Amino acid sequence: MLDLTSLNGDDTDRTVEALCARALTPEGPVAAVCVWPRFVPTARKALAGTSVKIATVVNFPTGEADAAAVAAETRRAIEDGADEIDVVLPYRAFIDGARTQPMNVVKACREACADRALMKVILESGAFPDAELLAWASRDAIAAGADFLKTSTGKTEPAATLEAAAVMLDSIYESGKPVGFKASGGIRDAAGAGCFLALAEHILGDGWATPETFRFGASSLLDALLAELAPQIGQDKAGQDAAPAPAPAGY
Repeated sequence: MLDLTSLNGDDTDRTVEALCARALTPEGPVAAVCVWPRFVPTARKALAGTSVKIATVVNFPTGEADAAAVAAETRRAIEDGADEIDVVLPYRAFIDGARTQPMNVVKACREACADRALMKVILESGAFPDAELLAWASRDAIAAGADFLKTSTGKTEPAATLEAAAVMLDSIYESGKPVGFKASGGIRDAAGAGCFLALAEHILGDGWATPETFRFGASSLLDALLAELAPQIGQDKAGQDAAPAPAPAGY
């Protein structure tokens, strides 16, 4: 369920190649890698033949491009090999009272994605002054064609919070539509990740969270999860390697 992410200003092809190598862990692959648009071809080449999806960001991180620019950026990314597009809602405009222009941007991205790429809409939840306005943005993004709602760019504070996640997940539930959720920004350990998973299943039902419906956007979380898995894997291997116990007498 992890979108292994690197969206740093100093990323290079070498950075992205290293990220893609990390994505193929001994315990299985992550769901996707998320990189800047210019590195989509690099990631596509590095992950050829694997199940890992290529995600990228558009209108990122400020959300201030117009609909035509967002559509063009989206089409280029898909042509370069992107499977998933994480588009930033013009959240400042939405918070200031605009409704048509922000949704036109999301709709333009939706049209550019068509059926060729998954569209995740980044709401930048930490910028919203209250839950009611965040719920409004969530509902509008779903109506505009979002495949996923995503909390944050990871470039502002606060990033992903359980309070914001609850609002967004409630909006997904109320919509009745097959929309996923991505918690992104500041989630660094298994315990924190587990809280978001538990919340999602509390609102949307046991078993709802799968790689098709739930993602974490993170970079350091992968190492934390692998560290949590290591002791259990060691115990399992020790059990497999142990000699079978002798049968009780009389058998």
